Amino acid sequence: MNKGPVSQFIQHHYRHFNAAALIDAAKGYETHLLEGGKMLVSLAGAMSTAELGISLAEMIRQDKVAIISCTGANLEEDVMNLVAHSHYKRVPNYRDLTPQDEWDLLENHYNRVTDTCIPEEEAFRRLQKHLVKQWKEAEAKGERYFPHEFLYKTVLSGELEQYYEIDPKNSWIVAAAEKNLPIVVPGWEDSTTGNIFASYVIKNELKASTVKNGIEYMVWLADWYRQNSAGKGVGFFQIGGGIAGDFPICVVPMMYQDLEWHDVPFWSYFCQISDSTTSYGSYSGAVPNEKITWGKLDINTPKYIVESDATIVVPLIFAYLLGW
Repeated sequence: MNKGPVSQFIQHHYRHFNAAALIDAAKGYETHLLEGGKMLVSLAGAMSTAELGISLAEMIRQDKVAIISCTGANLEEDVMNLVAHSHYKRVPNYRDLTPQDEWDLLENHYNRVTDTCIPEEEAFRRLQKHLVKQWKEAEAKGERYFPHEFLYKTVLSGELEQYYEIDPKNSWIVAAAEKNLPIVVPGWEDSTTGNIFASYVIKNELKASTVKNGIEYMVWLADWYRQNSAGKGVGFFQIGGGIAGDFPICVVPMMYQDLEWHDVPFWSYFCQISDSTTSYGSYSGAVPNEKITWGKLDINTPKYIVESDATIVVPLIFAYLLGW
């Protein structure tokens, strides 16, 4: 592939330290795909609100991502940005806000994520009524689905198109729904839509079992991994830390150690982008070699760690892979 100006720039200038780790990880990812491997991408942090979809959606369309593991927040916030973008409020001086300033944002129905405020009415509530419709229709039929499947149904129904405020090509959920891309969403319950669903369960308007849970995600992921890890295998591209990364990477030692299936291959590429450190036993900051002791990575698995801001690093790596 002929590389574009962004790729040429990073190849020429990014020669040392985290910059060199960035280009090494990008080239390793590219090699993994060229040799027939597949890639899992995990999304922690507020990547959707950071509008990572601008590059991630194209990665999905070009089959450079085989499966995603993300937090419930990243699952919903990409769609919220899609339907309410013009109502978002940016606060570039967020470091200077007083408690009273923060309270005023709440009173005006804004929920702040660093320098970006999500509008409650236009984002959360606009999405809520369409999701609730999907939940209730499924329950009436005695059907159960995963959280991402309900969101796919909502997006593919076309009911949200009336609200679109960005080009849908920049929404990674739209790209994923159109491909029916596999997603696992560990800990979905702590997201806004998870909270909304719980409120309907408390009001006895829905059954908790209508949305499939985390254990069912793990069981499903074990089967997916078995079916997709032949040959070059499945790589692991981890953005941030937390449950979005820890949940899926554990599927390998779970099968090997707990199920005693000794023909399970390790993850065949690993990259983590995080500015976390290893102090206090941090999983997010653990160096890749620690994962060897947990039966997640092999001695020879290509390993990369870029200790930097994922909102800066990831679009550059994706740009390289896309030839931009």
